[in-house]
Amino acid sequence: MNKQILRLAIPNIISNLSVPLLGAVDTAVVGHLEHVYYLGAIAVGSIIFDFIFWGFGFLRMGTTGLVAQAFGAGNERETRIILIRVLAVAGIASALILLLQYPLIEISLLMVNATPEVEEYTRLYYSIRIFAAPATLALFGINGWFLGMQNSTYPMLITIVLNLFNVGLNLLFVLYFGMNVDGVALGSLIASYLGVVVAIGMYLKKYSGIKLKASLQEVLDPTELKKFFSVNRDIFIRTLCLIFSYAFFVAKSAESGDVVLAANTILLQLWYISAYGIDGFAFAAESLVGRFKGANDVEKLKESVKLSMGWGLGFGIVATMIYALFGDSIITIFTDKADVLETGLVVIIWTVFAPVINSICFIWDGVYIGATATSAMRNSMLIATILFFVPVYYLAEPFVGVHALWLSMSLFMIIRGITLSFWARSQIFKPLSIQAIP
Repeated sequence: MNKQILRLAIPNIISNLSVPLLGAVDTAVVGHLEHVYYLGAIAVGSIIFDFIFWGFGFLRMGTTGLVAQAFGAGNERETRIILIRVLAVAGIASALILLLQYPLIEISLLMVNATPEVEEYTRLYYSIRIFAAPATLALFGINGWFLGMQNSTYPMLITIVLNLFNVGLNLLFVLYFGMNVDGVALGSLIASYLGVVVAIGMYLKKYSGIKLKASLQEVLDPTELKKFFSVNRDIFIRTLCLIFSYAFFVAKSAESGDVVLAANTILLQLWYISAYGIDGFAFAAESLVGRFKGANDVEKLKESVKLSMGWGLGFGIVATMIYALFGDSIITIFTDKADVLETGLVVIIWTVFAPVINSICFIWDGVYIGATATSAMRNSMLIATILFFVPVYYLAEPFVGVHALWLSMSLFMIIRGITLSFWARSQIFKPLSIQAIP
């Protein structure tokens, strides 16, 4: 089982880490430009796209669980129909995003009390990157399908190629052509469509035998559509809560000024790097749990959960040790601004312990997605967001200042881990045990 976990997790870790490393490169490049508000604009713009794009993250997560279960049950027909269905939803969703692009940016900026300079360059960044919507959403669905088919190598290769193009184009536009946030946005736009080309090529190479053909009746099957949208509705709500928390974090950082915003943006990059690494094991859990649930194999499902949790926690401990030893030096890679460095060093302790704190809820997310037990995952996120994250910030901020944001974010992750652990017996293991009774 450990070999199966590592076979799926290692490619996921490599591809996942390339995502925050791309953000880290962007942050480092922009962080060394003349004005600190460029960095603030990238932070605010990224959060806006987290809302817009990752709001549709269910196209990846929901697809993985459903396809993995169909794969475990040996139902190739259903795996094919799910891919067609998710690509159709991605196309409709991206068309709506482009249609509503102007009200989306206006509403977003109303929620963030940023300086005029940050707002100006956020608009510039947004006006270019918004046109990556069709490619981004299509890749969510395609990568989710590959993972459900127990193939984590293709998503790794797609993500690495996409991010290498992205880094190269960003460096070209910013350092060679003298652009700023517009260069970062243009690099992301072009790289997204190159990623789709790579994904299509990989599908044709390995899965050409699975023809993307299905009747309208098959795609619109009421029972399967209900399951598809039920799972994805829960993941959508869960994802919106997660994005809201990060957006709230950035918005409150922006209210404290460009220096605090820049420092917190840098520390969030370190947070993301460890999170995406741990998510490699969460993605492995999605694929294996879905597969063993589809095959109705109780013992292997339990073993996959136990070992995935162990690997994820171990990765978190290693990341915490690295941040504890080298965190101060790492911050200097991102910026040479003395005031930003000073502010970052004040609150870096929260980033040091984040990998260990976050690892439990991240792995449980993968388990619940693979088992399509998404209602409990949704409820856990709602409890953590509404009852803990927001109230704790407002209660603590008058007493501890900027530490309140990091305190509330840490507690947010802890509560998610506790609730998901508590519900696992009834939501993950018990239903499968009942089905296994002859």
